[in-house]
Amino acid sequence: MTKTPIYFMPGLAAGPEIFENLELSSELYELFYLEWKKPLALEESITNYAMRMSEDIHHKNPVLIGVSFGGIMVQEISKFIDTKKVILISSVKTKHELPTRFKVASMSKLYKLFPTKIVNNFENYAKFFLGKSLKKRAEIYKKYLSVRGTKYIKWSIHNVLHWQQNKPLEGIVHIHGTEDHVFPFKNIANPIKIEGGTHVMILTKAKKISKIIHEILT
Repeated sequence: MTKTPIYFMPGLAAGPEIFENLELSSELYELFYLEWKKPLALEESITNYAMRMSEDIHHKNPVLIGVSFGGIMVQEISKFIDTKKVILISSVKTKHELPTRFKVASMSKLYKLFPTKIVNNFENYAKFFLGKSLKKRAEIYKKYLSVRGTKYIKWSIHNVLHWQQNKPLEGIVHIHGTEDHVFPFKNIANPIKIEGGTHVMILTKAKKISKIIHEILT
């Protein structure tokens, strides 16, 4: 039996390890993990970046699954290749689903003041987290921040804030948590709802997400 190829795209600054808790049948699926590239320049368009990312996909009609900014990226990649399905997790389908604070940051240019050194030196800042729950959360976010580099971080933030997708692409499936504070659930149109799911639910609700992915693909 031919296995379905699934390509996973992690979120901003995250590596493939954020998918480690997913449970998908190795008899049905062949799993591949895309990794963030360095932007050619701060001015590189998201379209050009997605075209370069598409060169790492070596199967016809794959499934693309993206988390957060990775969800935006798989939508852009799908404009260059034919896909069997595009699945978003904790992401947005259009610029209209971005929260108001993102739009304000974009218009005011305040995002340019974002201290990228916090991401690049996360371990140094994480030691200041006090209490068990915050330390545990810091450990989770450490997995979300494995890709470093000032140029990459600045490029990514700019392209999240300035994404121009006006209408949802046809056939997109969107899985979203009710407690997502990065992309609030109230802004998301027609998602598959995960009760209590936060922005990092790919790690904390992986079993439920795995079941949903399997149901979508079968």
